[in-house]
Amino acid sequence: MDVREGYFLETVEGLIFDVKGLIHPPDRVIAYLRYFEEPSGGRVRCGRRYSKVYSLSDRDFILMMGYPHYIYYDHVFDDWMEGVPRHLIAKLYDPVEKVSTLSKGYDIDIVESQALTLVNILHDLTGIPTDCIGISGSILVDLHSFDSDIDVVVYGRRNCFTIHDMLKNLLNSGEGMFSPYCLDDLRRLYDFRSRDTWMSFDDFCRIEARKVHQGKFLGRDFFVRFIPDRHEVGESYGDRLYKRIGYARIKARVDDDSDSIFTPCKYIVSNVEFLYGVDYAKPLEEVVSFRGRFCEQARRGEIVVAEGKVEKVVDSSGYEYYRLVVGSRPSDFIISSTI
Repeated sequence: MDVREGYFLETVEGLIFDVKGLIHPPDRVIAYLRYFEEPSGGRVRCGRRYSKVYSLSDRDFILMMGYPHYIYYDHVFDDWMEGVPRHLIAKLYDPVEKVSTLSKGYDIDIVESQALTLVNILHDLTGIPTDCIGISGSILVDLHSFDSDIDVVVYGRRNCFTIHDMLKNLLNSGEGMFSPYCLDDLRRLYDFRSRDTWMSFDDFCRIEARKVHQGKFLGRDFFVRFIPDRHEVGESYGDRLYKRIGYARIKARVDDDSDSIFTPCKYIVSNVEFLYGVDYAKPLEEVVSFRGRFCEQARRGEIVVAEGKVEKVVDSSGYEYYRLVVGSRPSDFIISSTI
């Protein structure tokens, strides 16, 4: 069973999870609860009502109360995580197949039509292979509403950089169907994200306004996730061991932002100063996040302040280094102080 970031899966109980990352244990898929059946739910599919879960704490709580077998301790990542045993997966949802399905459909709604148009435009303008771009999110699992946004996934580093450059041109042109977020859009986005990612509105606007992977298409929000191909990851489950050290806030310089557009994103840093929390974890070489909201958060040469979980990473050769993982708590952040 081959799964990757952007896929969704449905369990035998009817729970719907979104898959995280490209590295998974042999017996599970690391995925986080997104939809569950509930009589008062606001999403309807095949006569059944579903509720959408947003915050990580709410996802964990729902599973702990009713489905604790989907929370497990992972010895490789040294953390409690959400994950679905492979034998409990009833259905997989493939973003690339969704594009093909919508292309053949005669009865698609306005949201699906706009999502398909967006994907087709990006394909036509760049020429990337059709099997490297897909539609994810609520549209993928037929649980979207009239005001749902469009979630696009692009696979393969070269394809991702090509699409990223094209989006930059489209958003900067100020014409056509694409437009960057205005101040009102940023305020709305801030009100939503600040529920589980704390940051001042001024910092949020400075950072989000220059991002390329998000904006408006035909007046509808869109978000593009850039995912390396499987063979580009260079790591299989268990090749590296991750040991939790503690939490810290650091100040550092970004030396390499070439992986900042990807999910998970990564920033190579230097001149690291520990502001508080654990302070013995050196050398700390990178800041990473598995959450799309921290993509394009800083650029090469900028000074950042970041807070998150410090981990020691040990590879199969015995080489070890430290990293800061951002995104597991509402207090986690990455802020560039030199924009």
